[in-house]
Amino acid sequence: MTEIRLYNSRTRRKETFEPLDPANVRMYVCGPTVYDRAHLGNARPVVTFDVLFRLLRHVYGEGAVTYVRNFTDVDDKINAAARARRAAGDPRSLEELIRERTDETIGWYHADMDALGALRPTREPRATEWIGAMIAMIEGLIAKGHAYAAEGHVLFRVRSYAAYGALSGRSVDDMIAGARVEVAPFKEDPMDFVLWKPSDDELPGWDSPWGRGRPGWHIECSAMAHELLGASFDIHGGGIDLQFPHHENEIAQSCCAHPEGGFARVWMHNEMLQVEGRKMSKSLGNFFTVRDLLDQGVPGEVIRFVFLSTHYRKPMDWTAEKAREAEAVLLKWRRQLDGVESTSRPSALPNGVMAALADDLNTPLAISRLHDLSKQGDLEQLSAGLGLLGFGDQWEDRLYRDVEAVVTLHPFKERLEAERARALESKDFKEVDRLKAALLAAGVEVRMSKSGVELVPGKGFDLAGLAAIDGAVEWE
Repeated sequence: MTEIRLYNSRTRRKETFEPLDPANVRMYVCGPTVYDRAHLGNARPVVTFDVLFRLLRHVYGEGAVTYVRNFTDVDDKINAAARARRAAGDPRSLEELIRERTDETIGWYHADMDALGALRPTREPRATEWIGAMIAMIEGLIAKGHAYAAEGHVLFRVRSYAAYGALSGRSVDDMIAGARVEVAPFKEDPMDFVLWKPSDDELPGWDSPWGRGRPGWHIECSAMAHELLGASFDIHGGGIDLQFPHHENEIAQSCCAHPEGGFARVWMHNEMLQVEGRKMSKSLGNFFTVRDLLDQGVPGEVIRFVFLSTHYRKPMDWTAEKAREAEAVLLKWRRQLDGVESTSRPSALPNGVMAALADDLNTPLAISRLHDLSKQGDLEQLSAGLGLLGFGDQWEDRLYRDVEAVVTLHPFKERLEAERARALESKDFKEVDRLKAALLAAGVEVRMSKSGVELVPGKGFDLAGLAAIDGAVEWE
């Protein structure tokens, strides 16, 4: 069996992965708060842990891996989005508007992540479906002295858990000095965090021993993970921005509520995403949702390829140039594999790709191995390796234009290259400019570099429009 080594954020070292039960490998990944479209940064953990899910299924068997990713569908941001709809004139109740908004957003999320080639997790629990489990867990924490009720709230006593801070590597006092904490008169300690909070008659709420209210964010994941995966499970994942306080709080409340278990044994965190070298921000004008890129004509597999070209534990920079390069590579491989049947036979899986993924999901190295297979013409292994990385599932239903279009463009490419060579000698670029303008008008992206000319059918590509370009090809 393939040995998998994963970097454990909690121990800060790479470790050999040994599941608690090889017949039931269990993984939990924090999912989205469903109030709006998923932005590009939200998609990175989806793709990262989709690759891990595929690797685990390949090594232990498809039916031997349970992957849980939740939907947070009770949250103040969701309430605000519903209130905004009502303020705009929608006469329905806030509860109806919230349900519509969360259902709609989950639908968007599924469509966008499907476009990136991500498999659906085994279970996708909604927080609102597990309120009873959250209340029971909070009651247990109070009974054990790890939580207390105050003014309709229930708070976790952070100092009651001696190991608090082990994941993020900071002491409680350091956290108080360096972090923004919510100060409230009913808190025993500034670091104590909310497990339950009151709801007024308008806001979503559930009956509880502490009055009508709703859960805090952190307790949601702890309760759902326990109910679906048990007191101990194998892997917990998410973005590095969740390490503190969310994951730190999950560990504290889970280990105090269920001391017989260890909660997650391996913690994995993907690093943050930038756009064109800068932090993604609406104020900087570089904020993109996944749907924005898809609607601009960027194929989902191109987004996936760009993500996987950087190791998940390193900051990733999304650039338009990287997207263009990724599309060119994938299009080249598609041409190579036209007519080649995809396969998942173990004998066809390339050892180099498997070894790279088994070494803490080294996807850049795996992609390098695919380039080697492409150069060698080993098409069966190239196809199998792409499938393992998540590019095989939609291979017959690409968002790319038909191969026929690429073949049709070949004579235009040769004509433009010849005219460009003549122009470089004569310094007369009129014909080059004319051909380029005509191709652009037909929806063809023209890429010129020192290495040559590349023509890529773009959004709005019009095959018939090429007929207007005289002299490049005979038309019947």
